[in-house]
Amino acid sequence: MQSQVLVLKDSVKRETGSKVHHANIQASKAVADIIRTTLGPRSMLKMLLDASGGIVVTNDGNAILRELDLAHPAAKSMIELSRTQDEEVGDGTTSVIILAGEMLHVAETFIDQHFHPTVICRAYNKALEDAIAVLDKIAMTIDVTDRATMLGLIKSCIGTKFTSQFGDLIADLALDATRIVGVDLGQGLREVDIKKYIKVEKVPGGQLEDSVVLKGVMINKDVIAPGKMRRKIVNPRIMLLDCPLEYKKGENQTNAELLKEEDWGLLLKLEEEYIEGLCVQILKFKPDVVITEKGLSDLACHYLSKAGVTAIRRLRKTDNNRIAKACGAVIVNRPDELQDSDIGTGAGLFEVKKIGDEFFTFIVDCKDPKACTVLLRGPSKDMLNEVERNLQDAMSVARNILKNPKLVPGGGASELTVSATLKQKSSSIEGIEKWPYEAAALAFEAIPRTLAQNCGVNVIRTMTALQGKHANGENAWIGIDGNTGAMTDVKEKKIWDAYNVKAQTFKTAIESACLLLRIDDIVSGIKKKQPAGSKTPSKPQVETEGDADNEQIIPE
Repeated sequence: MQSQVLVLKDSVKRETGSKVHHANIQASKAVADIIRTTLGPRSMLKMLLDASGGIVVTNDGNAILRELDLAHPAAKSMIELSRTQDEEVGDGTTSVIILAGEMLHVAETFIDQHFHPTVICRAYNKALEDAIAVLDKIAMTIDVTDRATMLGLIKSCIGTKFTSQFGDLIADLALDATRIVGVDLGQGLREVDIKKYIKVEKVPGGQLEDSVVLKGVMINKDVIAPGKMRRKIVNPRIMLLDCPLEYKKGENQTNAELLKEEDWGLLLKLEEEYIEGLCVQILKFKPDVVITEKGLSDLACHYLSKAGVTAIRRLRKTDNNRIAKACGAVIVNRPDELQDSDIGTGAGLFEVKKIGDEFFTFIVDCKDPKACTVLLRGPSKDMLNEVERNLQDAMSVARNILKNPKLVPGGGASELTVSATLKQKSSSIEGIEKWPYEAAALAFEAIPRTLAQNCGVNVIRTMTALQGKHANGENAWIGIDGNTGAMTDVKEKKIWDAYNVKAQTFKTAIESACLLLRIDDIVSGIKKKQPAGSKTPSKPQVETEGDADNEQIIPE
């Protein structure tokens, strides 16, 4: 009899075949179950404690999964899903995980029956194409300029979030902010850059109702010399600089040897004249406000305040860019290159206000600003963080609609329609792929089912009634009212979803399910190559007798 051949080292674990599939499906279902209760308006919040003892209280799928530290590789890839969903469309982070988990769950029976994973994947991809086709059919286009429709839409998208109790507040903020920042690229395309040009400032204190979208920018800075400089300027001329207004220090260390005492005075005088020269160049353009990203020396401050110019120093680059967008100024790198056109005159008011114990500079009432700040107020920091997350989602939804103004029914209605249509189509599919295709159709029902579960109604009855209504792919607008769990016409209730959020959710979920099903071998414990230079052994070293002499013997 042949002796056993070892191919892999003993430290390497290897799992193959259906064992792997089951493990992956189990892990993905576990992740989906963590998130499951956070879907819909009646969702629960999760409280997460991070390593440093901070608390996150949220029901945003992505925010929860981001904080989790997982061991299983398949579960990790599930977390990536919600992250991509968040980056791509900003909403639907929870549903994508639930859907992917459900897709894998229904595939489990086929794997038990020894279906080949590629067969399942092929069926799933077919189902995906048909699902997107159904979405296209039931989508309706809306008018982006109609404010009421837009608000209704954003409200339905953040109705599932914690801030839904404050009603229109967040929806208003999100819509205003995205409206300001939107840039027309021509050909009916709109570019809305939320990350760059919308700044969310959280200031604890006050009430949530005090939150506003500023037509301009707010920064957490005070003027340099509070007593001497004006704190309120109407229609200011704003100059933005990217250079230090102080004497240049040598790049490398320079030693100057002075022989006469007068030379020292000369040196100081040179520095002063240099700064004075800078200030004269700046003052030629009669600005009211000078803002620089770098330092600003006392002397420069003196010259500027003498001329009645307000100065702010050490501003973040991103903030400076926003101010430039808001008031129409150009950021200048060297004072000698200033032109009149670089001065921003678009702002209506420059003012420094004290909120709480900090001073904030407001540059507001801009004419046609392309950047804005959302000022959030609220009782506590945790609360503000959650509101900010909700606002991010709301703004993403507003952005999606501005880019692609199509809606699909919410409240689980579109999933049910897709499911019903796929069930019908499955009878026309030949061969072995029919069963996984049907299963995929069933998996779409996970979303309305979870909605019903979270409302605490009788799930089976509700689902049967809904399936009856949707039986032949008609009544596309019948769904679940997430607050009561009753069947409603989602069109009347204004429960809608953005088309590209839904499409992205379906695509991401099914493609990732296929990816995880295709894994049939997990090899763990592969030795990492160590960077040259680090001498740390990966295995505990076994001492030889030679080493034992020069070691101190530690008593047992």
